[in-house]
Amino acid sequence: MENHTQPLDFIQDKQGKKGIFAWIFSTDHKRIGILYLVSITTFFLVGGLLGGLMRLELIAPGETVMSPQTYNAFFTVHGIIMIFLVVIPGLGAVFGNFFLPIMIGARDVAFPKINLLSWWLYVTGAILALLSQFAGNGAPDTGWTFYAPYSTESGTNVVAAVFAAFVLGFSSILTGLNFIVTIHRMRAPGMSWFRMPLFPWSLYATAWIQVLATPIVGITLMMIVAERLFQIGFFDPSLGGDPILYQHLFWIYSHPAVYIMILPAMGVITEIIPTFSKKAIFGYKAIALSSIAIAAVGYFVWGHHMYTSGMSTTARWFFSFLTFIVAVPSAIKVFNWVATMYKGSIDVRTPFLYAASFIFLFMIGGLTGLVLGSLATDVHVHDTSFVVAHFHYIIFGGMGFAFFAAIHYWWPKMFGKMYDERRANVAWLITFVGFNVLYFPLFIIGVQGMPRRYFDYLPQFHMGHLISTIGAFILLTGIFLMIYNIMRTKKHGTPAGMNPWGGVTLEWTIPSPPPVENFEEIPTITKPPYTFE
Repeated sequence: MENHTQPLDFIQDKQGKKGIFAWIFSTDHKRIGILYLVSITTFFLVGGLLGGLMRLELIAPGETVMSPQTYNAFFTVHGIIMIFLVVIPGLGAVFGNFFLPIMIGARDVAFPKINLLSWWLYVTGAILALLSQFAGNGAPDTGWTFYAPYSTESGTNVVAAVFAAFVLGFSSILTGLNFIVTIHRMRAPGMSWFRMPLFPWSLYATAWIQVLATPIVGITLMMIVAERLFQIGFFDPSLGGDPILYQHLFWIYSHPAVYIMILPAMGVITEIIPTFSKKAIFGYKAIALSSIAIAAVGYFVWGHHMYTSGMSTTARWFFSFLTFIVAVPSAIKVFNWVATMYKGSIDVRTPFLYAASFIFLFMIGGLTGLVLGSLATDVHVHDTSFVVAHFHYIIFGGMGFAFFAAIHYWWPKMFGKMYDERRANVAWLITFVGFNVLYFPLFIIGVQGMPRRYFDYLPQFHMGHLISTIGAFILLTGIFLMIYNIMRTKKHGTPAGMNPWGGVTLEWTIPSPPPVENFEEIPTITKPPYTFE
């Protein structure tokens, strides 16, 4: 087959448009995936720079580079950007859009126009979120959780930020609906459920969470708007409301949202491990069904965010028990990844390094999550920087490193160009070291009693914050080197070929980059995935 190597303009537009309009109005799932990639990468860099400035403020006690109000605004903006614009859409929006149809042998998603609408809603929500930082009475200072009653009383521009998150929720719902229908109705002939690759399985489980859980947070955010604009007493006790109700409604969505973030990451790792171990995945059905189990049980554990809010003892031990239960399917995946590597013919390449890093960091995040899920220990570390460290090990160490793994794994297929692997490996090492230097000290000072979200701190926490800030700049150095190395492939990359890694799923059977309709003929599937001969 001919190997196309033109960067970025490789995908012929179905509608015959040219220039920028061939991209922003294209219904081709591959172009939409790249639009999400550019958007999410841009917001990730903005959010990361804000995080770096926050760490710079915390390099020493007292005010250093910004005022407390500015710090609170940066904290809120950082959270909104990273959660709603980067982490939740993340892997599913980019690599799900680009590769889901190809991996199941389809020519496109089920609803191409709705797919484009999802991206437009994402962009609209992103613009509203950014405008909320400058319009009205100043950037919102509530934090990304918008906790009541402060979010109903703050004089800052909360309504615009909340409405932005509401619009972004519609993008997530439509993407999830599209993926569900695509997987149900458009699999290639012979591709039964248990012949489907595991990345689509993870997207399927994620899509159900997007469709079922996202409306809850949408309604909750509109309740904040209604209370602020019309004095309807949902959460304000003086109006007959209950602020704890907000926490319940928010976390009923937001804990399943953690799995919107992490399940596609697990799917990416499950694609990379067998490819670079040259060995069929161990326990295929266990991994597939554990994705569904995580999605199902994840709806019932929201209360572990609220042990100190005054809920009953019965509710607390029940939520604690379920928190330990939901860890089981995640442990199954980790066991199966390690078992796949055991006695495999491992080829240590850049995507594999990021995948192995994911397993290491996710294990730290998961085990510390059990500390927070346990009643006896959570009471002591609740709302400390221990929680910040745990959260970032799961979300950034999980979704973030899986995203880096995915971009290095599928970049040659997406653009037909190969990056410099030596430079990529150096960037991986700097990023991995920087991440741990940044976040691990937060576990220690959290156990010592350092509260989270604080602009200032006592002198005994100085060393931990100093080390953490140094780690932040090491991490940013690694990320910028990684992006530079990938982007330079436009001029300096060598042709990647159809299958540079020796993968066996369908995307590695078509040209790099993929043609307009993906396949000249829809393939017929006759064997299970991950069959290395």
